[in-house]
Amino acid sequence: MSRIKQTKTNFTSGEISSRLLGRGDLRAYENGALTLRNVFIHPTGGVTRRQGTQYIDTARGYGRFVQFEFNEDQTYLLVFTDLKIDIYRADVLVASVDSPYTHEQINKLDWAQTADTLIICHGEVRPQLLVRQSDSSWTLNDLIFDYDNSYIHHPYYKFAGPDVTVDSTVTSGTGYLYASEAIFTSDAVGTRMLIGAGEADIINYINDTTVQIIVRRSIPSSATTSWKMACFSDMNGWPRTVTFHQDRLVFGGTKRLPNRLWFSKSGNIFNFDVGSGLDDESISFGILSDQVNEITSVVSGRHLQVFTSGAEWMITGDPLTPETVQAKRQTRVGSRTDYMIRPIDVDGASVFVARNKKELREFIFTDVEQAYQSTDLGLLARHIIKDPVDMAYFAESRLLFVVRSDGKIAVLTVYREEAVAAWTMIDTQGDFVAVADVGSDIYFMVKRGDDYFIEKMNEGICLDSCLTGSSVTAKTTWTGLDHLEGETVSVVADGQVHSDKTVSSGAVILETAANNVIIGLSYTHKIEPLPPSLLSAEGGGKAARMIEASFRVENTTSLFVDVGTGLVDIMKHKHEGTPTPISGDQKVRASGWTKDMSIPLWKIEQSVPLSFTLLSVTTESKVNN
Repeated sequence: MSRIKQTKTNFTSGEISSRLLGRGDLRAYENGALTLRNVFIHPTGGVTRRQGTQYIDTARGYGRFVQFEFNEDQTYLLVFTDLKIDIYRADVLVASVDSPYTHEQINKLDWAQTADTLIICHGEVRPQLLVRQSDSSWTLNDLIFDYDNSYIHHPYYKFAGPDVTVDSTVTSGTGYLYASEAIFTSDAVGTRMLIGAGEADIINYINDTTVQIIVRRSIPSSATTSWKMACFSDMNGWPRTVTFHQDRLVFGGTKRLPNRLWFSKSGNIFNFDVGSGLDDESISFGILSDQVNEITSVVSGRHLQVFTSGAEWMITGDPLTPETVQAKRQTRVGSRTDYMIRPIDVDGASVFVARNKKELREFIFTDVEQAYQSTDLGLLARHIIKDPVDMAYFAESRLLFVVRSDGKIAVLTVYREEAVAAWTMIDTQGDFVAVADVGSDIYFMVKRGDDYFIEKMNEGICLDSCLTGSSVTAKTTWTGLDHLEGETVSVVADGQVHSDKTVSSGAVILETAANNVIIGLSYTHKIEPLPPSLLSAEGGGKAARMIEASFRVENTTSLFVDVGTGLVDIMKHKHEGTPTPISGDQKVRASGWTKDMSIPLWKIEQSVPLSFTLLSVTTESKVNN
């Protein structure tokens, strides 16, 4: 017989696909795991039971989160629901405004902030300006483009061939406009037209070649090919994406011009008049390639990055002027178009969801090639990236949260300098719907039953949707739990765990009075290592068994381990009275032989809401040669 001692020092490759079970030669195999659930991976290699969530409020319904940071001390969580925007500061609802965005539209919103104003875009709605006037006073109004007299400085385009003419019955006042081809739709009302040197607004739709107009500035008295329509209107569509770049407001893509970009005049963000092409004037052009690629996002970085349905582009020009601007395609991955999932900056790279909904890509500029590359961040954990619908990055812990359509969240610990890209997954008693980072906090929208809860990740809490309470006088009845009515909850009362308590009339009753409680929904963390490749090679089909395992923990109160005989809390006997965190090596003996070298030697699984951090694991095994 031979004895084999192995030490797993870190989990910096995260959970990896079972398809790699035969690749023990990879470094990712050595540092990876078969299952990592409801734990966070530290950049240094250890794993910790994830933080629980604190209940903040019940949302009006399905929604989406937007961060608004007025300054470092004044940050807000904006909650978009059907036709409403609720504004929270410090977890308190401070204002609400009516909005034009329906339940179906909020998944395709894009936005950009400047000072106290948030510019909000959706392809079916005129851009809106959400303005903070004070902590509790906010307004939402249409974006109004700059204008001189009657002339509006928004972009124009001829939505027809060069020979198509328009002819009016009047040169001023109200009359009819006839087109030589079908160019109008029933949404034409309100669209501004440039006709010759004049302007007119459509005030009534007659048919696809005829509309009624009111002339704002004298138009020609005969048929002319010199005409254009406003690029932005109900008929032609409104901007789908928005950002700021080099002192210009940038819009990307509309219904009828899905691959076009518009840059405002430099220093005048609401003026989109291209004028005579001077350096500071507006810029407008289409991204042309072998196919029409819908613009899905625009991101300001080293260059202006443009993400489309079929490729990724960079827009160069230093400074950016009508003469210097250039569009260069970089990679051909493509982004999904049915959801607006804004790319997120992580250490200088833009992380975006691929069009196939199965990849998370890192779009980053390389100095060697002087071009961008799109690296697949989920190559070793393809099973974890499934239909993402929202993302947020928590820089403080270097955690990227990716909400999936099935209600789970894939979490990536990313630290490029140390080559750490480790995936794990979290779930809850319900479905995660949205996520946002606001200041130094992470917020989730969670569907529990028929309700949508706003919850905040809270350090030191190991339960979900929880509330905390304290009382100078110890008591057994704790109220205020109406949002968990009828649910089975766990309670940490003065450090002691009380499980399977049912909320009735918004309250729970304990057997023993307590001064401090945390009450919420339990969740289970689970860690399963990959089968040890060295043991499998040494075993060569022979029988093997683990003799002993040593788990090095830090500030851990409870450790449930299965080494083949079922889950056992190997630290329980070390506590006297109230459980207290312990650091150091926790050893457990194992018994029993196995011939199946594809099964992990140990497993950690725990729903008890107490602290847990694992730093390393050392195993000693015996192989029957």
